[in-house]
Formats: sequence, structure tokens, C-alpha cells
Amino acid sequence: MEYKCNVCGNVFDDALGTCPACGSVVLNSAAQNDSAPQYQASEAQNEPQQQPNYQYGEQPNYQQSYQGQPNYQQPYQGQPNYQQPYQGQPNYQQPPYQGNPQGGYGYKDPNAKSKIAAGILGILLGAFGVHNFYLGYTGKAIAQLLITLLSCFTLCWVSEIWGLIEGIMILTGSIAVDATGRPLSD
Repeated sequence: MEYKCNVCGNVFDDALGTCPACGSVVLNSAAQNDSAPQYQASEAQNEPQQQPNYQYGEQPNYQQSYQGQPNYQQPYQGQPNYQQPYQGQPNYQQPPYQGNPQGGYGYKDPNAKSKIAAGILGILLGAFGVHNFYLGYTGKAIAQLLITLLSCFTLCWVSEIWGLIEGIMILTGSIAVDATGRPLSD
């Protein structure tokens, strides 16, 4: 069957329905009939297609509207403007959080270490670093333990004074947190 290209007018025999001269697609195989509607390909393949010029994130502005559908580009007339505050409503602002001086609504951390236990361990067993092991400061605790054990107790007075001072500092509140940053409980 012969086909006639509606773009360039070339007559060809092609079962695929594409014109070998211009590459346009012939949409109607009965293009030779005068009674059949003539369809014309929109553009040839050799011609560059013009892309719509949209910005990133912008949608095309379709101006076409159908009967029975309202035009939604304008805001609804009865809708209030929410960008300005209502005139009869006062503008309330919440004051900034001041914090609770008692430590927060009676909440006790179940994982908090005892300040009294850590202080007494530091005073009595400070030479072995037991109070630092208890609070999670393992580096200081190992240093105190090694000073005591590797010197065969000849330098244990150094780590005992160190532990005594840290025990007093814990009891007075100078050292107030454990190794994880949790406050010591009373």
C-alpha cells in the first residue's frame, strides 16, 4: 500500500508508516482517501523540538478552564486572610523557659550515682581508684591503681592523697557529674 507523507508530500511504500525522506510518522494509513481525515505529523525528526521554558519547581500555567469548574487561581472570596492576626485576638507570647531550680518536677534519674558513696569511696579506698571506677572515670582509676600496685605500695601515699582530695571534692560538689555527664544524686 502506498502512503503519502503529509509533511513533505513524499509517496512511499513502508509498512512502518514513517516517511523515509523527512522521518515524520504518517498516522493514518488511508491517507489517500479523500473521505478519510488527513492527519499531519507535528514535526519532522530533523527539526529540533522547542522545549517549554519553565523554572525549576514551576508548573505550567494552563489558562484553559472547563464549564462547571471554578477558576482556582483567585482565592475564595469568603476565605479569611491568615497572614495577618485576627483583630479581636490578643497576641499572646509564652515567656522563655527559666528551668526548675529543684532539678525538674521531682524526677530522679535511676542511673544517677550517689555523691555520698563516691565521696566515701574516695576517702577510704582512694589509693586504689575505686571511686573513679564507680563514677566511670576508668583512665584516672587505672592510673591510681597502677601507681599503688607497681610501686609495691611504696607510692601508695601519693594515690591515697589524690583519692582523699577527690573524695572531699565530690562531697562538697566540686565534682558534680559522672563520666557520662549525669549529675550525682544526693
